[in-house]
Amino acid sequence: MGKRLAGIFWSLLFLAVPVLGVATFAIAPAYDYWLPKDVSEHGASIDSLFYFILALTGVVFVVTEVLLFWFMWKYDAAKQKGEATYIQGSHTLEVVWTIIPAATLLFLAIYQMNAWADVKMRRPAMSPTVEVVGRQFEWRLRYPGRDGTLGTADDLFLVNDLHLPIDEDVLVQLKSMDVLHSFFLPNVRIKQDAVPGMKIPVWFKAREAGEFDIVCAELCGWGHYKMKGRVTFEPRAAFDAWLERKYAEQGATQPPPEAADVAAAE
Repeated sequence: MGKRLAGIFWSLLFLAVPVLGVATFAIAPAYDYWLPKDVSEHGASIDSLFYFILALTGVVFVVTEVLLFWFMWKYDAAKQKGEATYIQGSHTLEVVWTIIPAATLLFLAIYQMNAWADVKMRRPAMSPTVEVVGRQFEWRLRYPGRDGTLGTADDLFLVNDLHLPIDEDVLVQLKSMDVLHSFFLPNVRIKQDAVPGMKIPVWFKAREAGEFDIVCAELCGWGHYKMKGRVTFEPRAAFDAWLERKYAEQGATQPPPEAADVAAAE
């Protein structure tokens, strides 16, 4: 009797995994435990791809767990009489369960090509809007000065306070001063590693004004947890006014020490 109850317990426990898993995904959005708000032009295609893969893998997960429950329930050792019999294997079955995942992965690779190209291949023909430099443990920013060119004497230097215009293409020149970082804007669906010695272009277009997080998605040292900045998306007029204030503030003081450090990282 004890073995029978143990078999029932473990069978129901494995059945609870897909039931509770699906329930968690179903109710999470209602409690605001889901994807952060998307404010980007390309975010809808990224989210669509995510949901498609989630649904595909979710179906496989549920079917697998239900089959596991059924076999545990049907072939409970406490109910069986005699010794177990074994199947030596099936070459055909092995080929089938190899081809199906391979074909699925190939389909996903083709299905996501357009979304990938929008974010990683179709670079806008423009000069960088801002340079972002990852450094333990902060984001150093450099805007081109009034001459519109990075690397000149009137460049504007800031730390962790990124401002960008909405409804316009934005091109970020991403770099790292020390170790591998990952520039992550959750609300814009952008995540790109900052690799030492490389200048990596990152582009997007924000569709909604607001203030959102910049985080590092790569473990970059003991202070990784505090490598956090803010990005503010605002209309062009407000962005230009903000730039003018920052130009005036920088011009009224000595050039910040970040300027020499960032220039040395090039």
